[in-house]
Amino acid sequence: MDAAFHGYSAAQALRSGASEPVRLALLAARSRTLALADAYADALAAANMRVPYDPLWNPPLWELGHIGWFQEHWTGRNRERSRGVRCGPDGPRAASLMAQADSWYDSGRVAHPSRWELPLPGAADTRAYLADTLTQTLGLLARLPQDASDDELYFFRLVALHEAMHGEAATYMAPALGVGLPAAAPAQIPATDRAAATVPVRSAPVLTVPAQVFRLGYDGPGFAFDNELGAHEVAIAAFEIDAAPVSWSHFLPFVAGGGYQQARWWGDEGWAWLQQARRQPPEGCAADPGAAAVHLNAFEAQAWCRWAGRRLPTEAQWECAAVTAPGFAWGRVWEWTDTPFQPYPGFAPHPYLDYSAPWFGTRRVLRGACHATSPLLAHPRYRNFFEPHRRDIFAGFRSCA
Repeated sequence: MDAAFHGYSAAQALRSGASEPVRLALLAARSRTLALADAYADALAAANMRVPYDPLWNPPLWELGHIGWFQEHWTGRNRERSRGVRCGPDGPRAASLMAQADSWYDSGRVAHPSRWELPLPGAADTRAYLADTLTQTLGLLARLPQDASDDELYFFRLVALHEAMHGEAATYMAPALGVGLPAAAPAQIPATDRAAATVPVRSAPVLTVPAQVFRLGYDGPGFAFDNELGAHEVAIAAFEIDAAPVSWSHFLPFVAGGGYQQARWWGDEGWAWLQQARRQPPEGCAADPGAAAVHLNAFEAQAWCRWAGRRLPTEAQWECAAVTAPGFAWGRVWEWTDTPFQPYPGFAPHPYLDYSAPWFGTRRVLRGACHATSPLLAHPRYRNFFEPHRRDIFAGFRSCA
């Protein structure tokens, strides 16, 4: 990966830089997509990349086609792309480079279960479609002036980030499908906090964050996701927060002490989840006691916090600490917060309507990044969101008091 894309600086360069960081981001995202596609093809060659149905993921071949479709839908085919967020979501579109692409790859209109039954093109034709759509996108980007506006760059930035998200999804899907993956560039913590990254998780200290009025949300120049906008001031009382995510060495005493058998540590929803098929702690959790605990869902994180006399931070506390507290190390795992995924004040959806609004109230906010997260996405204002029972993602937590 290009040296320009390391950590928080990579994400900020894409969000607020000129055309060149966007071009590099598109190329970096595609390089990773193709490397992942090779790994999937090698592992699933006998089945032509077919996998069993699962509500948590998509067929790998469909994923590849969808990446190309999304890119040309919002750039090459979008006649209003220069309007940025003022573009109509269903505005006029040119014809696709692949006939029937809309009927195959439009995630907003193609029902999830039906994606396993579609007569999709084979791997070679899908890769050709990916190459054609990227060439088209890069050509349009090259035509923009050096001082292109944020509106003109908006959709080019969006498709790069969208592809980066799918790269991470392919990474957390892989273990369940028996796919061995190439080493992925880890997300790096911000430059100001790199010294804190060397602190072993097993001995991570706590930080004290003073009371303050903090501005939550993104209000800088350039690109932002719609759910990050609506920056607003929140009054935050003084609090204590772990300098790094909770490690296995800190989590395992809860397991050994019977935490998974005692209802008093679990809320009603978490206890109900635990009783389903007699859930057990994640496998392999003792392999590296000093590593950040991972593949834990929000219920497990909350149960440990109750047992330890702690609690999960709110997303405002997490962001405040990440932005203002020296020594706050992030980027090892996604981190559950205690905050439901809801819009900020004055929320207005961006043209990609399926991104945020359909999930408000049904997901929990996670913050940070993990080893599988593209550096293009690793930003302290970025709001990730998943259902609280999800364990397949690379998620852990830190605690607060």
